[in-house]
Amino acid sequence: MAKDKNKQIVNKLKHKYRLIIYNDNTFEEVWYMRLSRLNVFTFVGTGIFTLIVLVTILIAFTPIREFIPGYPDGIMRRNIINNVHKLDSLEHALEVRDRYFASINRIIRGEVPVSYENSQDTTVRYQDISFTKSEHDSILRQQIEEEELFNLTVLTDPGKRTDFSSIHFYPPVKGIITYSFNPSENHFGTDIVAASNKVVVATLNGTVVMANWTLETGYIVQIQHDNNLLSIYKHNSELLKKVGDHVSAGEAIAIIGNSGELTSGPHLHFELWHNGAPINPEDYIAF
Repeated sequence: MAKDKNKQIVNKLKHKYRLIIYNDNTFEEVWYMRLSRLNVFTFVGTGIFTLIVLVTILIAFTPIREFIPGYPDGIMRRNIINNVHKLDSLEHALEVRDRYFASINRIIRGEVPVSYENSQDTTVRYQDISFTKSEHDSILRQQIEEEELFNLTVLTDPGKRTDFSSIHFYPPVKGIITYSFNPSENHFGTDIVAASNKVVVATLNGTVVMANWTLETGYIVQIQHDNNLLSIYKHNSELLKKVGDHVSAGEAIAIIGNSGELTSGPHLHFELWHNGAPINPEDYIAF
């Protein structure tokens, strides 16, 4: 029975019908077409599918899609992109602020602030590192010295004291002086011993003109001040500023250390230069 019903359904789908168009006045046959139900379903399905494809292409690749309710127009898309960029900048600003607060908290607790510009491990014991001078290093050092890299002159009158009574110098670090200013022995600064991880501060307002590592003096910072004054801080364990940074008097610039070859223990070697000549820091600063 089921097979007979299926055959009947298939036969009905394939059964032919004639669609005829007559002239209403003369009853003349103008046009006719033979169709089956299967043909009708096929034509209608193909037409609907074609229509859907055409509408989809029209909406996807033409500006007509902007008329669809809820679809963003060009202005809205530009605003979305701008907001994404602003959000990214805001996240970066918040990250920088959090890092700044974290560094302030570490300084208040007496700890070494994290350097995000220099990711070197501050726990490395540089005094245990053995350096050997090569022939190329000696030639390079001699060439730099001959070119007078820092353009500083030799002190002509060590006993002459310059008058800076109107200037207040901040002590770069509080501690015990172990080696005083002595130009006759080429010691153009003052050595101060202080507690480990002590913060080194700028003695005056100025701009950092040098902040890097040297073989003999380790991590070194140089700050250019007004009145042709130049302050130098040597043997640091870590630098907190980079070249071009503007610093205020009393602002942290480094961490006291024992870096470089010419050192026998943790201390700060501090130099003060005026008009290209070294002056005795102890004449102006109470350490």
